[in-house]
Amino acid sequence: MKRISICNIPVDAYTMEETVGLIDDALQENRPIHHVVINAAKVVNANKNVELMDSIVNCDIINADGQGVVWASRFLNKPLPERVAGIDLMDELIALAHRKGYKIYLLGAKEEIVSKVARILSEKYSPDIIGGYRNGYYKPDEELEIARSIGSSGAKMLFVAITSPKKEIFLNKYKDEINVPFIMGVGGSFDVVAGFVKRAPRWMQVAGLEWFYRVIQEPRRMWKRYLVGNIEFGYLVMKEKMQFNKAK
Repeated sequence: MKRISICNIPVDAYTMEETVGLIDDALQENRPIHHVVINAAKVVNANKNVELMDSIVNCDIINADGQGVVWASRFLNKPLPERVAGIDLMDELIALAHRKGYKIYLLGAKEEIVSKVARILSEKYSPDIIGGYRNGYYKPDEELEIARSIGSSGAKMLFVAITSPKKEIFLNKYKDEINVPFIMGVGGSFDVVAGFVKRAPRWMQVAGLEWFYRVIQEPRRMWKRYLVGNIEFGYLVMKEKMQFNKAK
């Protein structure tokens, strides 16, 4: 395993192709894989929230979704090969599920959104690919029932589009009850697939400005998360850099 550490969080130095290959191998061997992606905001929050930190470090594969994390890895002289965006990985894995005849389960977002995603994927691939879906609005005392329902769906892949840290904590807490070979949080990906949120142009993704595009789209909800969060992330990276220099 090619794993480094950034701001107290382990990150796997895998490309998209390597990540998909590892997951494909695990599914063929019926080995469970708990996957998570991290970005600057999640790194900052994990350093404040012990439960979120535990939920991340207990995962089998940890990819860098945010370009800021990739840049930080290079600045800290332990470079990651590339960004592995959660939404792109989800797309790759759904295509893999179709080729291999696996069912997927979709959990999260509003009912109108998750049902539309299920319809879009059914039309793109086959209705057989959908093992089940449910919106992401529920009470804490419903979690165990939801986890067991997912476990009985026959799905081989679970994609959870719920805000952080709720999705990470849910998956870590109930992974045994969920009992689906591959589980992954995908944030706001359902909104993008359903066409309710527009993804940044490719050049902004490559330039590491996807966060800025989100702020422009939803300034009231996103400005603090990204602008303040990026400053805090920069502080953590500089702190790690200085500690490394002192230790030399």
